[in-house]
Amino acid sequence: MPCEPCPELSVVVPVYNEEGNVAPFLAALARQQGVRLEVILSDGASSDRTLRSARQLRDGLPFPLTLLEGTKGRGGQLNRGAEAARAETLLFLHIDSSFEDPLALRKALDALREALRSGEKVAGRFALRFGFPGTTPLPYRFYGAKAALDRPGCTHGDQGFLLRRDFFAQVGPFDSSLPLMEDTFLAERVRREGRWLLLPATITTSPRRFLAEGLLPRQTLNAILMNLAHIGQLSLIRCLQTSYRSQDAAARLKLSPFLASLHRAMGDLDAGERRRLWRRTGAYVRANAWQIAFFLDVVTRGLREEGRGGRFLELYDRFLGRLIDNKGGDLGAALLTWLWFRLTLLAAP
Repeated sequence: MPCEPCPELSVVVPVYNEEGNVAPFLAALARQQGVRLEVILSDGASSDRTLRSARQLRDGLPFPLTLLEGTKGRGGQLNRGAEAARAETLLFLHIDSSFEDPLALRKALDALREALRSGEKVAGRFALRFGFPGTTPLPYRFYGAKAALDRPGCTHGDQGFLLRRDFFAQVGPFDSSLPLMEDTFLAERVRREGRWLLLPATITTSPRRFLAEGLLPRQTLNAILMNLAHIGQLSLIRCLQTSYRSQDAAARLKLSPFLASLHRAMGDLDAGERRRLWRRTGAYVRANAWQIAFFLDVVTRGLREEGRGGRFLELYDRFLGRLIDNKGGDLGAALLTWLWFRLTLLAAP
């Protein structure tokens, strides 16, 4: 459409069998004010009415909607969407996200523009809340508060990634060789090459995966995947790829088959590699022990401001974190993690 002005913002969304979420997602974006945007739905060979639903809604939207078709794989879908985008600023979103504030995107763009005046490389992510009617359950309050922290491993795709095209060219594209965690890898590259900005708006995401699969098994597997990514064991991540099913196929998750698969894959490593794996795992677990202190801050409602911890986290960083930041702390964490892993395998039916 040559007569159409170039948008300020390109919103890129990967979709797969999401026909029930297309209409509410587009309606929520249509309520955004003060921003000229385009939306790109990058489909991964959906077998339902996702694309048909989007086409039926396209003419009634206040922004252009582009529909892309391709193979399934969230990394590749996101990259195809970025290639098709016309704006100089990109926003990567999940389709089960929404904004209550009709000026959320306007505020986000203004905040990013202001931060870029310093000459730094900056990407933005939104404060996160889970969409529960009434009071949000404690675990989800913890995960939402944790997402506001500027610490490694705390930034994920459900917060939305807002960045300029030139910065994305530097830190991207999304890794399409892996079946999952493409958002985590990109988030950490942003942290290495620039910095993350907490945007002055909140994004609401659906807890549907946790409700379908179970919060404890899903987050346990997520923690294992984060650890394997951190220590560079990408082959072991691939052996767990079936643990992350598309949302339309999500059902109650049982840990034992995936832990058994991981155990067999670890057994194929030589003895030296297994020792290095557990040693690095210990270092990773020890480095993340601060989450216990932060959880206490959330429980006691002791958070001082968004993006900051409270008294427990401050005490941990000043004293306990330094006390265990050594080989002894890594070894202790490795032994505890190994013991948990073995006992969980033994307890499995």
